[in-house]
Amino acid sequence: MRRRPFDPRLLRRVPATRRQFAALGFLGVAAAVVVIAQATTLAALLAGAAGGRLDRAALAGFVAAVAARAGVVWAQGVVAARAAATVKAALRGELLTAVGQRGPQWVAGQRAGEIATLAGRGLDALDAYFTGYLPQLVLGVTVPVAVLGRMVLADWSSALIVAVTLPLIPIFGALLGWHTEAATKRQWRRLSMLGGHFLDMVSGLPTLRAFGREKAQVDVVRRMADEHRVATMRTLRIAFLSGMVLELVATLSVALVAVPIGLRLLAGGVALQTALLVLLLAPEAYLPLRAAGARFHASMEGLTALDAALSLSTVEAPRRTGVVPGPVREIRLESVTVEYERTVALRDVSLTIRAGERVAIIGPSGAGKSTLLGLLLGFVQPTAGRVLVDGVDLATLDLDAWRQRLAWVPQRAHLFAASLADNIRLGAPGASGEAVRMAVKAAALDEVVEALPDGLETVLGERGHGLSSGQRQRVALARAFVRDAPILLLDEPTARLDGGSEAAVLDATRRLVAGRTALMVAHRPALLAEADRVIRVTDGRVVSLAGTAA
Repeated sequence: MRRRPFDPRLLRRVPATRRQFAALGFLGVAAAVVVIAQATTLAALLAGAAGGRLDRAALAGFVAAVAARAGVVWAQGVVAARAAATVKAALRGELLTAVGQRGPQWVAGQRAGEIATLAGRGLDALDAYFTGYLPQLVLGVTVPVAVLGRMVLADWSSALIVAVTLPLIPIFGALLGWHTEAATKRQWRRLSMLGGHFLDMVSGLPTLRAFGREKAQVDVVRRMADEHRVATMRTLRIAFLSGMVLELVATLSVALVAVPIGLRLLAGGVALQTALLVLLLAPEAYLPLRAAGARFHASMEGLTALDAALSLSTVEAPRRTGVVPGPVREIRLESVTVEYERTVALRDVSLTIRAGERVAIIGPSGAGKSTLLGLLLGFVQPTAGRVLVDGVDLATLDLDAWRQRLAWVPQRAHLFAASLADNIRLGAPGASGEAVRMAVKAAALDEVVEALPDGLETVLGERGHGLSSGQRQRVALARAFVRDAPILLLDEPTARLDGGSEAAVLDATRRLVAGRTALMVAHRPALLAEADRVIRVTDGRVVSLAGTAA
């Protein structure tokens, strides 16, 4: 599908831009009026000067027209910049919302790099579209129409030449734009691949260094960067060539107007003021289209990113409005199967978890344990079967309301570059300072807080840099404590911890699961001892090992 100069989805998805686009349209009309006024007054001023007199009224009108034109250009820039900021903020918010609704599985792999590139560099490229191309596109509609109307009144033969030659610019621009679009798509695809691979490489850098593979990945990134450079240079080559073609067409078109009007002026067939007016207006008719064509290439990357953002952030799932009143008494999986693109994670799983029950899940890596947790979190949708919460299908529940009843402690909790207190408050954003301190004590994190230079207000590095693995896991437990949710989902909270850290995390975990419904993915025997029932997941199938039958 060919790229449209304006995507109407913007008006539906970002309603706040409607007034700004309307203002751009109004300013485009005002610019057309000012262009006519400027050419008319300048022609009168020059014609008077040629006759040996100074037309003071024309001079004042010309100065006012120039000032008005400068004001319109400034106002267009302000409105366009605000529209760009509004759209970028809205689309970034929609992308983050889509990530939250669709879950980690949707973001995993290459798409993570694509979204990171899109939310940063990609949407920033919209500045060239909104502040450069779009205002010129508006002027390309209003100014030529106004110029043609004025030229018909002044000299219809010159207006006819302009009317015939004017469409040549958008026709040549469209032909060249098709080639630019293909080149820009290749450039964007290379950039997305580069961003995704670089993000994966940085995330896995410790593992790469452990196996001595970091230099090989440097060569891969260098090769991908070089491919992106080549794609960018091809796009720029087309842009420069197309700019030359548009300038040539516009120059020849103006010459077709200027030569006849000059000959007629010499023959006395047209008045000097009329000839000057036509000569001044003719370039103005072509100027907005030439500028739009030149700036179209600079905006193509932003248009490609805009299309990708609107497509990725479109919520595919139906609106969920169901709620579960009161405390959850039972969670039941009925013949649930989960299939991914290349594998089956769960096969015909039936499982019942009752209120207050603590269920441990064991099994080899890749057996489907984390997929079970993903089902309850709403990150994974069953291919077949249902997940019922007190008899209500989870697929119909309001996910935000449902997740308020859950506390999730993943294997590797992400800590942000913010204070320790703010990182803990992610579990309950409105938690008081006293609630945070109680959560810190319950998670056995108080000694760590005392050792930090600013206590709870100490700013952590990204991913919790400055804390050990065990301390980061206790921060995740503190989030769960401050959330105080009735249902707990724990994904191997003691994985990759040394003996001392494991003991501290286990002690905090015992306090956390007490009196709550808990589903725990576990490998360590110490955590299994806290379970009322143990189930094994093997090759996507669930088998009960102890306690109540599944």
